[in-house]
Amino acid sequence: MKVIRTEIPDVLILEPKVFGDARGFFLESYNKRGFRDATGLDVEFVQDNHSSSRRGVLRGLHYQIRQTQGKLVRVIAGEVFDVAVDLRRGSASFGKSVAFNLDAASKRGLRPRDTHDLSALRMIISTGSPLAAESFDFVYNNIKQDVCLSSISGGTDIMGAFVDASAVLPVYRGELQCRSLGMAPARNDG
Repeated sequence: MKVIRTEIPDVLILEPKVFGDARGFFLESYNKRGFRDATGLDVEFVQDNHSSSRRGVLRGLHYQIRQTQGKLVRVIAGEVFDVAVDLRRGSASFGKSVAFNLDAASKRGLRPRDTHDLSALRMIISTGSPLAAESFDFVYNNIKQDVCLSSISGGTDIMGAFVDASAVLPVYRGELQCRSLGMAPARNDG
């Protein structure tokens, strides 16, 4: 298990060892001794919960005063933007926050290019905002190096885009690529 320390000493990012092959993958999601050896923390997890959220859902702030709880968060599909804020008044890191993307695919060691024929794939377009730099890197490192990857944004309510993708222009990680052609949306009440 790889342990990544953050600015808040009690917030750790844990990356398990992933064993993958053409069938899929296997990982040990929790092992008490392995956790203790990797983190130096001797804790007892007494409850395991599982929740699923639709895209764009914001889950609530969790803070207990009397019966404090540690949280072990695992992303099994997609990506989660996770924020931790230290609200413990006596803590040396009181008021600090850390934020990061937890991504299921990249942490599992999945490499679609190793298990699928992607020779016909020419372009991948993400919608809504610029693709995060880490996701951009994941596509080129694990899906296909010679694919045109671009983000489009704006106007989804009119099924259009104000910022668009072009197969002939360069693509830079974390950036939108080009303007769209002008649109003249019209309303039809008929």
